[in-house]
Amino acid sequence: MNNLICAGTTLGKPDRIMDTRRLHWDRIFTHATDDSRLGWYEKDSSQTLKYLEMTRLSPPATVFLAGAGTSTLADDLLTAGYGLIVNDVSGVALAVLRDRTGSRGRAAWLEHDLARPLPDDLPIVDLWIDRAVLHFLLEETEIDAYFANMQNSVRPGGYVLQAQFSTQAAAKCAGLDLHRYSLDELCRRVGEQFSLIHHETYQYTMPGGDLRPYLYALFKKRTELKDVR
Repeated sequence: MNNLICAGTTLGKPDRIMDTRRLHWDRIFTHATDDSRLGWYEKDSSQTLKYLEMTRLSPPATVFLAGAGTSTLADDLLTAGYGLIVNDVSGVALAVLRDRTGSRGRAAWLEHDLARPLPDDLPIVDLWIDRAVLHFLLEETEIDAYFANMQNSVRPGGYVLQAQFSTQAAAKCAGLDLHRYSLDELCRRVGEQFSLIHHETYQYTMPGGDLRPYLYALFKKRTELKDVR
């Protein structure tokens, strides 16, 4: 793998197996005429961007944005000058986001289910951000495959930001069952090659006013057996 991102790149060959996960999210984004009415909509990305500041990464660092959907986080990162690998299982969501961001910045587009092996041409990244994928994976084989993808994609000294439904959160989202995470489980699954840098429980306010507790956790990949920051 390499760390070169060219604007407009489409990575891998789109997986056209129309499984229930892809169909579910395509249906949601097809009928979403107003993003602000989606239950996970955020008006701004400040909660995530503050963790980016903790990493001290600066452009042109490359960020893998897992389950990007139609989030404005992609706009913010591209405007700031970061290289992006924009991922979603929904081709509909990626088309909307790609149309909105246009030729702004350096973005590669990856329509892919992260419970399946990533394509060989995926560039290595400095930061993996997931606020939308992991908690929807229920089967152990899918969860293991996801973490293998994550671990292999981040460079030594790079970072992972996980923002998942906490154990105190709702058991469903977007009509789907969830795997909710404690900090202990998340650390165990991220793996020993990563060090926990910072974590918190963040109360996300849904557009309708309800609160959803998320577990935010930032990890750094060790450059050697004992990582010194």
